[in-house]
Amino acid sequence: MISKDIALGLFFLLQTGLGVLGNSFLLGLYTITLFIGPRLRPIDLLLVHLAFVNDLALLFKGIPQIMFTLGLKNFLDDVGCKLIFYFHKVSRDLSLCTTCLLSSFQAITLSPRNSWWAQLKAGAQKCMVPLCLFCWAFHLLKNVMILSFMRGPMKNKTITQQDFLYCSVPFPATFNLVMHILIVFLPDFLFIGIMMGTSGYMVFFLYRHHQRVQYIHGNILTPSVSPETRATQTILFLVILFVCFYSLNSIFILCIQNEGSSWLFHISAFLAACFPAFSSFILIVSDSHVHKNFLALLDKKILF
Repeated sequence: MISKDIALGLFFLLQTGLGVLGNSFLLGLYTITLFIGPRLRPIDLLLVHLAFVNDLALLFKGIPQIMFTLGLKNFLDDVGCKLIFYFHKVSRDLSLCTTCLLSSFQAITLSPRNSWWAQLKAGAQKCMVPLCLFCWAFHLLKNVMILSFMRGPMKNKTITQQDFLYCSVPFPATFNLVMHILIVFLPDFLFIGIMMGTSGYMVFFLYRHHQRVQYIHGNILTPSVSPETRATQTILFLVILFVCFYSLNSIFILCIQNEGSSWLFHISAFLAACFPAFSSFILIVSDSHVHKNFLALLDKKILF
């Protein structure tokens, strides 16, 4: 009979391994395509960035979680805890920021030529790299406080200490929890608000487009879905997936503040890794450009 800890460790190993495999496949495919394949779309840069930061989020969250559940209780010191939590939080925030950019860029791409958003189309393509660099700089600076507070596991548990199973945070006497939450979560809420706003616009656009197509073709013909519409549906699904898992994980984080049960930490870790693990497979299955790039490289006998 396999113990609960070993079964849990194997479960996190499977989740992390599959997620890293899917994201690494996208990274390799787009990297090879960039140099010797067909021309990439402007939005593909954001997809490459999303796959990269999702890989980082999975590795920095999954590996410590696997090691802890397999019985390694004190495998990180102060420096290790600082780096693990810092880079996981940065990569998770970058995943949110990149998904927000994806949603915004697609909404701008769909906008009619006579709309105000249409003026941003040309500039949006040129600003992708600067926006990604800005996201990195912003989130690297925003999460610097983690390097000050995070510590290795402590034997003496106090009221002013938050235990994270394999790491801990001893809060100083002058620590302001409300201010900390505002600094950490306010940008997240802003990005989620932008994602929901742009997603609502895309849903409205797709509905209007569907109504027009039905009117033109009638109820007998079933017109094929355009690549642009398919790409929009994929990004909408990614946004919904991120918001759902982010909301559920936030609820469990609040529960952890009141009751530090180990199972709450495990569930929170699972939810935090769900979007990085599953998003790559959504893109592989639903994005027709991934299939075209893959088949093009196969024809050139570059893969396998």
